[in-house]
Order: sequence, then C-alpha cells, then structure tokens
Amino acid sequence: MPSILIVDDLISIHEMLEAVIQPTGYATAFATDGEKALVRYKAEKFDLVLADIDMKPMDGITLLKHLKQYDPSAVVIIMTAYASTESAIQALKFGAFDYLQKPFRVDELIQTLRRGIEFKRVVTERESLGGAGGAAKAGDFDARFVGTSAKIQRLITQLKKLATAHTPVLVTGELGAGHDIAAELLHAAGAPAGSPVVTADCKQNDAAVMADGLVGADGTGGKWVLQAKGGTLVLHHVQCLDKVTQEKLVAILRAHSAHMRVICTTEVDLEKLTEEGGFNEELFYRIAALPVQIPPLRERFEDLPLLLKDVAGKSANPQFDARQIEFTDDALATLRAYRWPGNLAEFTQVISQVISTSETRVITSAQLPLRVHELKDWPTLADYLAGQEKQYVARVLHACGGDKAKAGRALGVDPTKL
Repeated sequence: MPSILIVDDLISIHEMLEAVIQPTGYATAFATDGEKALVRYKAEKFDLVLADIDMKPMDGITLLKHLKQYDPSAVVIIMTAYASTESAIQALKFGAFDYLQKPFRVDELIQTLRRGIEFKRVVTERESLGGAGGAAKAGDFDARFVGTSAKIQRLITQLKKLATAHTPVLVTGELGAGHDIAAELLHAAGAPAGSPVVTADCKQNDAAVMADGLVGADGTGGKWVLQAKGGTLVLHHVQCLDKVTQEKLVAILRAHSAHMRVICTTEVDLEKLTEEGGFNEELFYRIAALPVQIPPLRERFEDLPLLLKDVAGKSANPQFDARQIEFTDDALATLRAYRWPGNLAEFTQVISQVISTSETRVITSAQLPLRVHELKDWPTLADYLAGQEKQYVARVLHACGGDKAKAGRALGVDPTKL
C-alpha cells in the first residue's frame, strides 16, 4: 500500500486530509513540522510527502531541500496558501514534484497524489533495473562522445548517472555540440527496451504544429505526448516554443509526467532568458530539474587526435584507407586555432570532406578549408540563431576583409549574391 507523509502544523488539516486520502487506498502518517517530518522520513521512507509551505521552525521549502539532499528520488508535493505562484515556482526550483494551492478541490488533491505515487513507482522500477532494460550499454556513451579530456569525461559520467532517472533533463550547450547525441543516449540507456521516443524540433515547426503535437485540440495532450507514453519525449530548441504553447505545456507535463520522460535541448542560456521574461518560469523549472551542459569543442582540443581518428574511421577515400590518413603538426595547429562555432557537427562535416577528397595520405594545413585558415574573427553563436542570417553573412564578410570572393568560398555560396 503506497504511503504518504502529511506535514502540516494544523491538526485540523491532518484530520481533513486523512478523511479524504485513506478511502483511496493510501496509508497516511503525520508530522507537525519539517524537522519531525525529516526524522520520520529517514526512519520509514515514504512513497510521497505532502507538505505545507508555511511551518515553523522548518518550513516546507527547507524540508524539501533536506529531503532531496537525503533522497534525490523523494517525491514531494508542496501545499501553499499564497495567491501568487511565486512560492510554487520556488518549490519547483528546488525539486518539488508538484504543488497545490489552498484551497484546493478534493479531486485535484487526489489526482495530484496519484500522479506523484505513479511517478514514484516508475522511478523505483527504473532504479531497480539500473538501465538494464535500455538498448544502450555503458560503452555507447564513450563511443558517441569521443575524448579523454576532463570535461568530456565529466559529461559522460553525468549522462550515465542520469540515464535511469525519470526526471526531465535539460541538455544545454552551443550549437552543434551534440545535444541530439545526448538525448538519444539518455533514452536508449534509460527507457525500457522497445519503448517509444518521439522527437520534435521547436525551431523547425511552426506554432500551430507544436501546439497540435504537444497540447492537442482539447488541451489534454497532443499526438506526440500520447505517442511518447511509456517512453521519451524529446524537444529540441525548446526556447523556440511560443509563449502560449509554453504555458499550456505546463499543464500537459503535470498530467503526463508519470507516463513519459521529457528531455529538452537548447543552445541559449535558458535561465537568463527566463529571468528576462522570454520563457515561462514554471515551465523552465519543470524541465530544468537535471541540467546537463555539453562543453564546446574549443574547450577540449586535447581530444582532437581521437576525434580525427573517429571521423576518419567513418569516412571513405577512393585512393586510401581513410583510417590511415594522418594530419601534420601544422594542420593540427590550424585546427586548434579555429573557434569551431558549429562545434562537433561542423568539425565532423569539415574533416569528413577533407578526408574524402584528399589526394594524399598525409594532410597538411594547406589542404584545410579556407575558413579554417583565415576567419579568426568567426561569427559568434548568436549569428547562427534563427532570423540572423544577414548578420551572420555580414560578420563573415567583415572577417574576410570585405573580399566577397573569399567570403563566398568560405560560405560555399556564389560571391555575386553577397
């Protein structure tokens, strides 16, 4: 029988909640403040904690922090009497599963508790499996994120730890760093074998398509949400969701969090965007419970030899065994001097092309693309974002000293059109 620890300093609330909850089949226990609740939780380990936010000497938020520190998988629902959502958002920020605003309806309470208990069940099952049900193996993380640098090894370790979690993950990092790889690995290693994964690009699809796929006509969940049941929903470029869909997605995640895992990716500072009012605050804290940042390529150049070997192993050359192709010291120095604004995606594209078209087994700096040599003031990440193509071209042209022929070669376009 699932057990719920109710924490409130009013005995009348205990009595009311007991009368409502016990007929549903859940066992209830009580504590009158946060300190007593923490002691009892450590002794008995409840499936769910339902705690009021306004208590002394330890309030609900402080209790939440202590519970999550002691047991990261603890499922905590916060009750708040405040009319604003400020305290509720704060609870989500520190890892609350959900919140209830007093006065709440009985059906709202029971539904929220059921979602929390179901979430706990799923988390417990995944933890007991230890990822064994997933298709990916531990070695797949090392194979997909190649490198021995401290930063890439920290990333691999973090991804392995998060693989079996059911909590949403936010994958951050610059454009082309490998967000899609991280999302694929997290699903493959953490979800049961054969479970669905639904991927949507918030940048490529317009607002109507995203709303239909995520929210649906009746507002209870779109086709993508229903298809992802029992598996994973991946939202790339989540910052591109329109504000109306962001707001509606909050309710969708509340209703379906126990039935699917959500992995979001972004190449912008989503927390800063949220603080500036450009992203829904509640949605941010619901999807950013477990943030993962992928390091840019320029911060792990010690991995360059291994990355070159990996790309060569996946490339083809009509004259040589691509795996035997080597890069001279001057070529390596040129590659290290370049910023690689497109990160791993750009690196793979450039090196694959160089290897595939090389007429010599040893590649020198002179054989590398023009932009790798000459564009030291390459456009920043902001220039790659949607709607800034003109700025991007302008920066390239400036980096080429105004030479349209040179900029055209660097961009791979007709210079007369610049």
